[in-house]
Amino acid sequence: MKRHLSRRAGLLLGLGLLLAAAACDVPRAADAADPIACADGSLIAQGSSAQATAVSTWIKNYQVACPGASIAYASMGSGAGLRAFYGGRGDFAGSDSPIAGADVAKAAARCSSGPAIHLPMVVGPIALAYNVAGVDELRLAPATIAALFTGKIKSWDDARIKKDNPGLTLPSTPVRTVHRADSSGTTDNFTRFLDATAGAGWTFPSGSAWPAPGGVAQSGSNRVVSAIESTDGAIGYVEASYARFHNLPTARVGNAAGDFVPLTDEAAARTVAAARLTGTGNDLKIQIDYGTKDAAAYPLVLVTYEIVCRTGSPALLKSFLTYAASAAGQQAATRLGYAPLPEDLRAKVATAVGSL
Repeated sequence: MKRHLSRRAGLLLGLGLLLAAAACDVPRAADAADPIACADGSLIAQGSSAQATAVSTWIKNYQVACPGASIAYASMGSGAGLRAFYGGRGDFAGSDSPIAGADVAKAAARCSSGPAIHLPMVVGPIALAYNVAGVDELRLAPATIAALFTGKIKSWDDARIKKDNPGLTLPSTPVRTVHRADSSGTTDNFTRFLDATAGAGWTFPSGSAWPAPGGVAQSGSNRVVSAIESTDGAIGYVEASYARFHNLPTARVGNAAGDFVPLTDEAAARTVAAARLTGTGNDLKIQIDYGTKDAAAYPLVLVTYEIVCRTGSPALLKSFLTYAASAAGQQAATRLGYAPLPEDLRAKVATAVGSL
């Protein structure tokens, strides 16, 4: 019954349209407990499913304070969200990946008053969630992960998995990998990780479309976890909050220091803290350093952005993102299982939002 309810709740989340309506006759000052200074109007946005739970909570909290605002966010994947933004059908887009070079001109044309910028707002570990009968703990090095997802490892008792897990009894169950069928920022971040860490074991390009043959393709995070949940021998990549919601075990992942690190928010935050900004001014694009030697860093992470126009944003968008980037907004996301933005980065995001 618990698994049945889990699936049902996950599917409801995957419906994607997260609405909130509410109002504030007069803006009021922010304080540490409630930093929301209201604005009236309506917003429509689409994009990343990885950040959907955080955005839903931010909308809910904003509506309690601001009864004159109406905000809708459709969880449909990063690629679809960006396309909607370029086409003028969204006030912002949620994306787990920066705007691709080929699309920079589209984003600039959409904004008309200047280029679009990236505001990192949600940090989440990417889980390697699995369902292998009799295996409650699992360690996987990047090269082993690549061999699993390229079909080179056929069964769970393969010597490469045994090497990562000395002393662990592994079954001969066939490996069933699950990947995203739709354009996904989670796929982009996962393939970037493999490209940077798996060496010769990963020969495919990184990007938002899954590049390797084989495996089972599912659209959206909820269908990925449902496929893993219902298949003995399955393993797939998914934003950590989905794995936690479905009570799926997750693998420890090998990092550049040679340690196998369990998935925790603190361990993911250490990897993000080692990242560097690659954007200029208030464009806060981030590049993850997969080679960090921090032994306690969980290396498989995604940073998901709100993509907005640099200038000319509605007052409601500025107000809403001000709350999301505040300490209280980040605490609300952390309670849902996301990792908080490192404080110095959070302060930069707040400054960038203030300039919209």
